[in-house]
Amino acid sequence: MEYRRYYQPGAWYFFTVATANRKPLLIENIERLRTAFKACKERHPFEIEAMVVLPDHLHTLWRLPEGDADFSKRWMVIKRIFSSGLPQEATSPSKIKKREKGIWQRRFWEHCIRNEDDWRRHMDYIHFNPIKHGYVDKPSDWQYSSFQKAVDKGWYEPNVLIKDDFDGIGHE
Repeated sequence: MEYRRYYQPGAWYFFTVATANRKPLLIENIERLRTAFKACKERHPFEIEAMVVLPDHLHTLWRLPEGDADFSKRWMVIKRIFSSGLPQEATSPSKIKKREKGIWQRRFWEHCIRNEDDWRRHMDYIHFNPIKHGYVDKPSDWQYSSFQKAVDKGWYEPNVLIKDDFDGIGHE
């Protein structure tokens, strides 16, 4: 299958990235994930506007630098650094040929943010995702989220409650 990605230099993008077979690896390896993001940002700068990490997937909202639209390279770097040193999962011959360890789903889902309303809806989706999955009752209770930073910026009230109008956002 041929995937068509929309590459827009300097744009905001929302991403959903999942582990292979939804194996819950991310929280138990959160420091490894932080290291992978930090190393990637040093080599290929970008801004993380928001992020939530759940056991088997993550959602994030990035702003790419002006003149740079290569989010695919960034995900390749993050996935590779995270996977380095982890035991290889059972993989197919095609994954072995592509040097994949079977840690991540091959693809990721991206959405180019169109306007301020679209940005806000995706920010909300990210921060309310732990509630959607039943992990917590309010966003401030999930520690693997940028929610507190968003509160500090004045984007949310500290004890905001559940929001459930996220039809059509994300790819779980």
